[in-house]
Amino acid sequence: MSHNSFGHLFRLTTWGESHGPAIGGVVDGCPPRIALTEADIQPWLDKRRPGSSKFVTQRQEADQVRILSGVFEGMTTGTPIALHIDNTDQRSRDYGEIKDRYRPGHADLAYDLKYGIRDYRGGGRSSARETALRVAAGAVARKVLGAGVRVRGAMVQMGADRIDPAAWDWAALEENQFFCPDRAAAVRWEEQLLAIRKSGSSVGAVIELVADGLPPGLGAPIYGKLDADIASALMSINAVKGVEIGEGFAAAALTGEQNADEMRMLPDGQVRFLSNHAGGILGGISTGQPVVARFAVKPTSSILTPRQSVDRFGAEVDLLTKGRHDPCVGIRAVPVGEAMLALVLADHLLRHRAQNPDAPSQARLPRN
Repeated sequence: MSHNSFGHLFRLTTWGESHGPAIGGVVDGCPPRIALTEADIQPWLDKRRPGSSKFVTQRQEADQVRILSGVFEGMTTGTPIALHIDNTDQRSRDYGEIKDRYRPGHADLAYDLKYGIRDYRGGGRSSARETALRVAAGAVARKVLGAGVRVRGAMVQMGADRIDPAAWDWAALEENQFFCPDRAAAVRWEEQLLAIRKSGSSVGAVIELVADGLPPGLGAPIYGKLDADIASALMSINAVKGVEIGEGFAAAALTGEQNADEMRMLPDGQVRFLSNHAGGILGGISTGQPVVARFAVKPTSSILTPRQSVDRFGAEVDLLTKGRHDPCVGIRAVPVGEAMLALVLADHLLRHRAQNPDAPSQARLPRN
């Protein structure tokens, strides 16, 4: 029974633990003759890399990816693409005190209850360290999607502090360390997170993802819905506790008139939507509008404030977590969310082409 693979035609399998010698993955189903080198992957890994700013864990990992197979003379061959990243800065001694203790909010207890054994060094397989391979595979997925499709993410809420949507500017993401599209919010967040980190606590976040340039028709009715697969992909990311598509939960407060995405015809025969409350997906199938999704990340469970817990022998204990941890794991979740969305879209694009090789690339009505 394997649960380490994701996708159908475009499939990712990952392996490795937080404090093992390396982590790796295999991308299977990538079409041949796509230009791909390690230089295409590394910039995306650098966005997720630990130690990249004072607001993330100070574990120093270069996250240098190596392509071991599936690429010849700079082109994909259609065979499995093996990706490898060395772990170079483990401090397993930081976790010696919790060897027999269960950290509140972590997977420690659940792993012991399921398997009867757990790797307590940084959480082992449950560590967010594994997400580096998702980001690497997401870079391959972006190549499959092509230059016309753009997948971007931004942190739109830190703790209870939301951005001002009217101030959204994608260019602002390059100017701050939060992937924040609102410059004023980024200034506030810096002050807030410095105080949170100094206190040894943590805070949650909400990340918004937008994919534009997609053709209509991705996804299938009932059990192959695009939004269902997106939700599954995003929920698989560490610390994610909620996902919404389009208006999401806010749609419950709208009337039918407000929520309906009305349509008109353009002179060239394309359908023009007047709004995008559905997040670019209707009936589980993409409409050609931007696909919009958001996910909520809980506060990092590793904090310096003692919390009540138990140990594996049944004794009650007070526990604080030492080591190097993100005061807001939502920051590095942005490139991970982008990667998971890209993986889902690449998989659905290949599935769509297989079933509908002559499908239109734009939202045009079929003509008799």
